[in-house]
Amino acid sequence: MHFGPHLLLAALEGLVTSAVLALTALGLSLVFGVMRIVNVAHGEFFMLGAVLAWAVSTAISGHPAIGFVAALVIAPLLVGLVAFLAEWLVLRRLNYNPESTIVATIGMLYIIQQLALTFYGPEARPVEPPFSYRILLPWFGYSGYKLSVVAASAILLVLTWLVLTRTKVGLIMRATQYDRETAQAFGIPVERVYAGVFAIGAMLAAIAAVLIVPISQAHYLMGQDPLLLSFIVVIIGGLGSLRGTVVAAILIGLSDGIISVFFSPTLAKIIATLVVAMVLVFRPQGLFGTTAR
Repeated sequence: MHFGPHLLLAALEGLVTSAVLALTALGLSLVFGVMRIVNVAHGEFFMLGAVLAWAVSTAISGHPAIGFVAALVIAPLLVGLVAFLAEWLVLRRLNYNPESTIVATIGMLYIIQQLALTFYGPEARPVEPPFSYRILLPWFGYSGYKLSVVAASAILLVLTWLVLTRTKVGLIMRATQYDRETAQAFGIPVERVYAGVFAIGAMLAAIAAVLIVPISQAHYLMGQDPLLLSFIVVIIGGLGSLRGTVVAAILIGLSDGIISVFFSPTLAKIIATLVVAMVLVFRPQGLFGTTAR
């Protein structure tokens, strides 16, 4: 292929990466934005979603779409339940202290990872996609499923924005984010809001994992890269900013896809790290974040 087709292919692959990354980073950004804690175990919730997707899809016989749809519903719910219990049993007991919760979520990371290794094993296992239709472009055929991942991510991002900005639930979450004590004084159950937000953040990561696992494979160490890239996205976009998360995810995903194809994946990671360093130096609050008062 010539330069044009190569560039289009790289951009499409980068767009798929952006879609999955936006959902994963949104969960991390939402938890920080409302709870003001950094969830280091976020990547393991992503991994757990992929592992559970494999378990559910292989347990259901019939057309692959049936198992995939079941995994898309069941895996995020189970991951959300695990996150809810972790918030109730651990983070709430620490009174959401930022330093203590970092240590606690590191502990969660290793617990979830080792449980996955024990019960799932070290093998990377594929999940069959729900369909294998290919869209014919002028120069090559491209996976219809990959484009459906982009569409599904866009729909979920819009729904999340609508919930945050147009519903009572979103209003309660934003009130808790701005002033925890005042929200509590007005009768808002802050601890229940925190538990729900922590579960929703984990569920978004799990949904992203279910969407991507037919393209990649489920593996007990697959949470490391999503965690690193999610941190890069939320730092560049601005912690707690939905718009910043989406914009930064598109920038990182597209640059990663294009640079990886024409140069190397290592160079893509180096450039992303340099961008983070520049943002931290010249605009610490991120591109769309607000300066704390």
